[in-house]
Amino acid sequence: MDKKEWSVFEARAKIIKALSHPARLFIVEELQNGELCVNELRDMIGFDMSTISKHLSILKNAGIVDDRKEGTTSFYYLRVPCILKFFGCIREVMESNARQSNEIMKSCNLKFK
Repeated sequence: MDKKEWSVFEARAKIIKALSHPARLFIVEELQNGELCVNELRDMIGFDMSTISKHLSILKNAGIVDDRKEGTTSFYYLRVPCILKFFGCIREVMESNARQSNEIMKSCNLKFK
């Protein structure tokens, strides 16, 4: 693999890493309903302002969210709403894993009755 190909995988990993925290997943999901300011997100999540700001900074640096200023308030929005399709894919993986676990448990129940 050459450097150019590798850099594509690094860029993908950066985006996936930015999503690898429950608070950031929550923020992205909430932003599908429209833009929100840090105060609104703080009230929803219950974290302090600096923690919310740090999560937003990570999402912004990955290109997932962006912001606009209105006076002294920053409003955040999804820069690329298609990221939500990734959530659908994750849900499908989770459902597949659950089905597989259920099948294993059923098999175990039959063997140990």
